[in-house]
Amino acid sequence: MLRFEVMSSGTVAARFEIPYRGCLASDGTLCAPLPAFAHDTELLRQLYRVMVRSRVFDTKAVNLQRTGKLGTYPSCLGHEATHVGAGAAMRSEDVLFTVYREIGAKFWRGVDMLDILLYWGGDERGTIYRRNPQDFPFCVPIGSQMPHAAGAALAFQIRGEARCALVFIGDGGTSQGAFYEALNLAGAKALPLVCVIVNNRWAISVPVSAQTAAQTLAQKAIAAGIPGVQIDGNDVLIVRETVGEALERARGGGGPTVIEALTYRLSDHTTSDDATRYRSAAEVEAALRIEPIARMRGFLEAQGHWDEAAELALRRECSEAVEAAVKQYLATPKQSTDSMFDYLYAQLPPGLRVQREDARRYAALRP
Repeated sequence: MLRFEVMSSGTVAARFEIPYRGCLASDGTLCAPLPAFAHDTELLRQLYRVMVRSRVFDTKAVNLQRTGKLGTYPSCLGHEATHVGAGAAMRSEDVLFTVYREIGAKFWRGVDMLDILLYWGGDERGTIYRRNPQDFPFCVPIGSQMPHAAGAALAFQIRGEARCALVFIGDGGTSQGAFYEALNLAGAKALPLVCVIVNNRWAISVPVSAQTAAQTLAQKAIAAGIPGVQIDGNDVLIVRETVGEALERARGGGGPTVIEALTYRLSDHTTSDDATRYRSAAEVEAALRIEPIARMRGFLEAQGHWDEAAELALRRECSEAVEAAVKQYLATPKQSTDSMFDYLYAQLPPGLRVQREDARRYAALRP
C-alpha cells in the first residue's frame, strides 16, 4: 500500500549540496592532503609525461592544419589534467566515450598518435584502436555520446560485468536533451556510468553564464538522483582521485556520478574559430597563470621528482615521437572514395551507387 504524507507549508522537502575538491594550488603547492596513489613516484611522473606529450602533439596538430595537411582540429590546450587524470583512473576493460578534444585520455589508454592524425585528416581508419578497440571514437555531434555511454553501462549491468562507462561532455553539451536523458536513465537504473563535464567556460563563443542560471554544472545531476561533485580540473591529482573513486563506486553497484572539472580552453574552439572576437586577452592571461602542466611540474620539482634535465629529455622525446607519427601519417596512402559508401547498406541503393561513381570520377582527376 502506498502512503502519502501531507507536509505543512514551509517544510523542506529535500536538501542538496555540491562539494568542491582540489589538491594542488596554482603554484603546485599542496592545499589538501595528497591522495594515496600520489606516493607512487613513477605514476606521478607518467601522469606528467602524458600531459606534456598531449601538449606537444596538440601544437604540432594545429601547425599541420594551418599548413593544409590536416582538417579542422580542436585543440586541447589547457585541458591536459582533466583528460589524462580521468583516463588514468580507468581500467583497461572499461569503455571510454569522448567528445573531440580528449587526446590525453586516449593517449593514456594506448591510442597511437597516428590514429588521431588519421581521424582529423578525414580517414576513418583512425578510429580503429588496437589496444582498446572497445573505446568509442571521437564524437563531434554535441551530446550524442551520452546515450551511447548509458547504453553501454546498461549492457554491463545486464551482463553482470564489473565494467564502467566513462563519458566526457563539455559545458555546452550539458544544455542538450541527450545529456539529461542519459543521466535520467543512469540514475533510474543505477548504471555503472561516470560522467565528466569538462567546464572550460566557453561553448564556442557562448559563456557558461549565458547557457544556464545554475551555480554549478555538477548540480544538474541532482534531478536524476545522482551525486555530483565539482573539482579543480587543472589539478591532475584530484582528477585522478575523484574519477577513480567514482569508477570504483559504480563498479561495485553504487551507481553513477557526475563530476564537473573546472578548466579553461586556452586555445580557439577549433582551428576554424577566432576566440579573440568574444573573450579578452586579460581573461586568457589569468587562465594561463593556473594552467595544469606548469602546476604539475612545480609540484614534482618541489617533491624532488623532476628537474630541468628530465624536462629537456621529455620534450625531446615527445618531439621525436610526434615527428615520427607525422611522417607516418603523411606517408599513409589515402583511402578510396568508396570508403564513404562501404558501410552504409548491405546493398547500396541506386542513388548512392550513382554518387559513388561520381566520386570515383572526381577522385581520378586529382593529381
